[in-house]
This record gives sequence, C-alpha cells and structure tokens, in this order.
Amino acid sequence: MKIYAKETLGWNTFFQKQKEQFSEANLIDARVSAENKNNYILLVPQIGEIIAECTGKLFFSAQNPTELPKTGDWVQIQLFPDENKGLIHRIYPRKKTLSRKVAGNNTEAQIMATNIDKVFIVQGLDHNFNLNRLIRSVVLVEEASIQPIIVLNKADLIDQNDAGKKLKIVKQQLKNVPIVLVSALQRTGIENLMHYIKKGESIVFLGSSGAGKSTLVNALLGSDIVLTGAVRKQDDRGKHTTTRREIFILPQGGILVDTPGTRELQLISAAQGLESTFTNISDFAKECRYKDCTHTVETGCAVLEALETGDVSETQYQNFMKLQREDEYMKTRTDQKAFLEKKAKDKKLHKHIRNINKRRKF
Repeated sequence: MKIYAKETLGWNTFFQKQKEQFSEANLIDARVSAENKNNYILLVPQIGEIIAECTGKLFFSAQNPTELPKTGDWVQIQLFPDENKGLIHRIYPRKKTLSRKVAGNNTEAQIMATNIDKVFIVQGLDHNFNLNRLIRSVVLVEEASIQPIIVLNKADLIDQNDAGKKLKIVKQQLKNVPIVLVSALQRTGIENLMHYIKKGESIVFLGSSGAGKSTLVNALLGSDIVLTGAVRKQDDRGKHTTTRREIFILPQGGILVDTPGTRELQLISAAQGLESTFTNISDFAKECRYKDCTHTVETGCAVLEALETGDVSETQYQNFMKLQREDEYMKTRTDQKAFLEKKAKDKKLHKHIRNINKRRKF
C-alpha cells in the first residue's frame, strides 16, 4: 500500500482555509479516490487506502446525489485503524466541479469529478474523431472554469496527411485550446502531455469509449495498471473497460482521474462555456446593433456579417447556434422546474397554516 503526503493528493490553501473554519479534533482529512455502490475508497494522507461509508446524518440530509461524496472530494472522516475503515462526516466545499446533465428528460446534474484543475479531452484520430463532440466537450469544461487540453490519440493508426488535416480543423475551430498529438499504444508524444501535468494538480480524462483513455493512463503511469479493451474494427468503438471514476497518483507528481467512456454529453448550462470557447463570435456579438440579437435575421448583426466575410466559419456558427439553443432550452426547463417546486412548497405551507387556524377555532 502506497503512502502519500497531503499535498501530493491535491491539498492546497483553498482547503486549508475551509479546514480552519469547521475542523473537529477527532476527524481527519481524506480524498475520495473512487465511488462504489455502497461505499467509497479513500486516500488518507500518511496512512493509505481505506474503505468508508457516510454517516446516517450525512446520507439522509442530502437533498440529491450531488450533495453526497464524489470522486475528487476532500472529506473529514472518523478513522477506525484496526479495521482499515472510516465514516465520512463532512464534505469540504468544492473548488471546481465538472458536471453534465443526467441522461433522459430529467434536468438534474451528474457530477463527473470535483476539485479538478485540468481536463484532458481525448479523441482518437480514427473513426472515434468527431469535431462536434469535441467542441461540446470543450464548452462543458469551459463552463466549469477548468482548463481544457485536447488530446488527439492513435496518431499511429492513420496517415500523417490525414492526421495533419484533422489537427488543422481542430486548430481552426478551437484556437485557444492547447492540442497534443499522441499515440498511447506506441507511447509517443507522452512527453508533450507531461508538460501540462503539475505536482499536486488534478486532471480528468474525458472521452468516449474507444478513445484510448485507459491506455493513455497506463502510458503516463508507466505500467499497465488500468484494464484496456479491444476496439471493434467496424466502428472503432470499445466496451467500457473503466467502469468507475478512480484516482491515480503519477510517480512524478500529478493526480489523474480516469472516467468511464461518455456516450453523450448533455449540458446543464453553457453561457460561460460558449463565451470562452467561441471567443471570436462573442467578440462580434458585442458589436451587434441590438443587445438581444439572435444572430439569425437581424439587420446590423455583426455575427452574420462576420459569417459572410469568412471571419466566422459556417461550422463554428452552426455549432455556436446549436449549443446556444440547447442552453436556452435548459434554462427554460430549469426555471419551470424551480417554479413548480416553489408552487408545491407554497401549497404545502398554505395547507399547514390552514390546519393551524382550524385547530385554533376549537
């Protein structure tokens, strides 16, 4: 069992300030490494790996799953050394959270990882390559105020000219995002990726099944710790060899969070992410004649003018408009949900008041 210092696990001044406010003498700090169905695997500084559960108070006071511990969280626990187990009493406030909308019609958020500094967005240069999904992933990460780094994997599987064309397309569409070309299987380009990994920083791997995330994690770890799976030749898709989010500590520093392959990335909100990702469109939008310009038919729309002159590409424009419509729809759904919840709460309160008034009459 490996023993790690607190700073190696990502502890910093942000959490130290929180600790000074509500720390209890009998509780110690730990970081959630993985979330299982009924318990958690924690990394306890200077002690090692243990299994823990939430206290009944923490579990039953949670209004939704986002208020329970998630991979990347720092928590305070009561430790039982003889049993190598613990009880989670409290979750530290999160510095940053990477979330997506849960599948289906529900508007709830699903936390992918917390307290993250950077996200490696991994795509294969084979049939796994999808520009629209790549742009959506960048918007998701930018919305969380986390730095995205695009990792184009499987450079060994395609012709250099094809790789160059795809690299050029990505650079044109996402000018402000760093891009690294690698082959995780051949372990080439890994040194360029290491440039973005700093000691004490936490990094999430985000990508669809078959992108080669687990192979990439193994390349960075320098050993085959994470299971990898074969990819189907007909569509370059693989099964989910990573079935849960899990933390790995790099020998040279840095914390890696491997995640299961994502089939879809639905956005909870995207206003900030859109502005950060489509900086050129955002700049043109400020010059529109009308503040509420929809960038579709208005006279004096600077975005449409830029589209005509080629300063904004058709692909950029279509992706921006699609994601903006999705963001507006989610805002409507969220506002409607909040309205219905408030209405139900008010109704319950009025009923309670009527019952009190009835009792007073007798």
